[in-house]
Amino acid sequence: QVQLVESGGGLVQAGGSLRLSCAASIRTFRSYYMGWFRQAPGKERDFVAGINWSGGTTEYTDSVKGRFTISRDNTKNTVSLQMNSLKREDTAVYYCAASKGYGSSRLREYDYWGQGTQVTVSS
Repeated sequence: QVQLVESGGGLVQAGGSLRLSCAASIRTFRSYYMGWFRQAPGKERDFVAGINWSGGTTEYTDSVKGRFTISRDNTKNTVSLQMNSLKREDTAVYYCAASKGYGSSRLREYDYWGQGTQVTVSS
């Protein structure tokens, strides 16, 4: 049974940093494209960042480019999201997701989801 467990969320002041981690219980983890999404209250779940199997290809939504960095460790079955220069608009529940395919920014491309971790940025 595949499980994705996020950690690292919390309350941080604007301008601060947080590092989210996702531990995956997937035997063939390195074959999955991994993504981070977020959902703010009353809004849809949106793509934040994605990374291919080797870590050699990453993509980001425009609003986080230059501030967030996605990475993965295939030896530990983990994917991380380093978030710097946080803004109030980054406040959301952040979800880790795994795609058997090539991955994309579309939710429907992902096969497994974590339960989410809350990130709150205060001014």
